[in-house]
Parts: sequence; structure tokens; C-alpha cells
Amino acid sequence: MKFSKRKFTKLLGFSVLVLLSQFKIILAASKKIINPNLSKEQKNIMFNEGTERPFSSELLKEKRKGFYHCANCGNKLFASTAKYNSGTGWPSFTEALPGAFKTKIDYSFGMQRVEYHCAKCGVHHGHVFNDGPKESGKRFCNNGLCLIFKPD
Repeated sequence: MKFSKRKFTKLLGFSVLVLLSQFKIILAASKKIINPNLSKEQKNIMFNEGTERPFSSELLKEKRKGFYHCANCGNKLFASTAKYNSGTGWPSFTEALPGAFKTKIDYSFGMQRVEYHCAKCGVHHGHVFNDGPKESGKRFCNNGLCLIFKPD
């Protein structure tokens, strides 16, 4: 009987340590202000998982070749070749650059969505949906205020 309790205690302790270590990794890699010039609205979106008003982003009209970077840390996130007009009111992309984001499940608004955050600084950028064009079928719906476009 002692052996079973000991084994159970070890297993429970190990499980708690694994959960805590994952939590620490997420906290350490997330939500650090790197760009001190962020506006109040940018901070709300990126650090409080807010959303900008649809059709308010100047990036909706951007058609030049280049790359979209995280407004907080400068991490390169999307190529302009992946951008398309989804009609949703937010800059949308068919794919992100490899390793650009980390995802989590978001259960807000009574539904399950995939939320994505910059892999480098952890700030919120938007949600990815399965209703996009091309072979991937993905639509990365990004808040324009979270992006900086750098033309080639």
C-alpha cells in the first residue's frame, strides 16, 4: 500500500512540476514590451488580446512587396505574397513565415478559435481560421496595429 501512495505522490508531483514549468515558459516568453513607442490602442490589442475596429487599418490597402513585422519586437511574420483581401476588415494572410507564431485555443465569445502570438515576444496578433483560399485553407486574421510593413 505504501508503494502505491508513494508512486501516486511522485506522479502527482511530477505532473504539477510539468504544468508549472510550461506556465513559466509561457510567462517568460510572453507579453514583454520591447517597443516603448507603442500607442495605447496597440498595447490594448497586443497585451490584453483586444481587437481593432474592422476596416480601420491602413495596411488593408498595402500592395507593395515586402514583409510584415511585429510592431512590438520587429520579428518577421508574413511575406506580402501571402496577403489577400478576405473582406473581413482586417489584414489577412494565407500563411505565416515558419516559426513566426505560437498558438493557443481561445474560448472567448462562446466559441473555440485558434489565437496566435508572436513567437519572439508573445504579444497577441489575431486568430487563424480554416476558411482561407489556396491549398492551406488558412486565414490568418491579423490586427493591423500589431504589424509594421517594410517594403523590399
